[in-house]
Amino acid sequence: MIKKTLYFGNPTYLSMRNNQLVVKLPEVEKNDTLPEKFKKNSEVTFPIEDLGVIVLDHKQITLTHGLIEMLLENNTALITCNSNRMPVGLMLPLCGNKTQTEKFSAQIQATDPLKKNLWQQTIKAKIKNQADVLRKFRSCNIRNMEYWAGDVKSGDPDNYEARAAAYYWKEAFPQIDNFVRGREESPPNNLLNYGYAILRAVVARSLVSSGLLPTLGIHHHNRYNAYCLADDIMEPYRPFVDAIVLTIIDSGEIFEELSQTIKTQLLQIPIIDVMINGRKSPLMVAVSQTTSSLVQCFEGKLRKIKYPEFVM
Repeated sequence: MIKKTLYFGNPTYLSMRNNQLVVKLPEVEKNDTLPEKFKKNSEVTFPIEDLGVIVLDHKQITLTHGLIEMLLENNTALITCNSNRMPVGLMLPLCGNKTQTEKFSAQIQATDPLKKNLWQQTIKAKIKNQADVLRKFRSCNIRNMEYWAGDVKSGDPDNYEARAAAYYWKEAFPQIDNFVRGREESPPNNLLNYGYAILRAVVARSLVSSGLLPTLGIHHHNRYNAYCLADDIMEPYRPFVDAIVLTIIDSGEIFEELSQTIKTQLLQIPIIDVMINGRKSPLMVAVSQTTSSLVQCFEGKLRKIKYPEFVM
């Protein structure tokens, strides 16, 4: 089942009743002149079991502890935003799988050759998907990208990921002079950052659900990063976010600020269609197949991670 993504960008009361997320508006609740029946009818509810990601984007949003507990029990990712309305926090359950200890053990005991092989597969898939983005949106030559994708070796010692990235970002936004990809760089990096934050939450949620530790990466290692494995596994999925951003830019929409219209488009990331294992699937469902296959690679049951491709 496709899980829902909910976004709250205004003052809101969020609570739980009968395993339902209950949404109330403060201006309605505090208005004593309104009849109770009207207040009751103004409530909106969502089954908690249907929720995958919730984005909290306002300082005056209130959540009950009971709701938070139930959301985490159902493996719902909670994203919080800062004063600039950019995602800064992510809350996930500590336990998301019944055989978690066994899977932790397999992940921790993974050998360096295995991790290098998994990283090779990851970079191959990422560069291939980047090439498909350029093929779909730009008229530039991508034979070099295709060559690099095919020539990636175990652990990517030739750093084809960086070579591909340098070429990819130069060609992705030809209408923007001297575009540089970076978290603190100028727009449309704001759109990319927002989209990647949504994607990261989806991947981290799925890793926990599959019984893995998001902290222990196969390539990324940072003592201050609690989501190294999520940052690894999301790499081949990033081009799907890029495709949405390129669609927004090419439409002529003003992108210097993250408008509500743009956020609405980026919040569709979990449900966009991708191809995985030869079948069309929503991205969030595809991510669960990817993380499940990663577990089996750690356990020695599979040799290849299932990664997505573009629906061409």
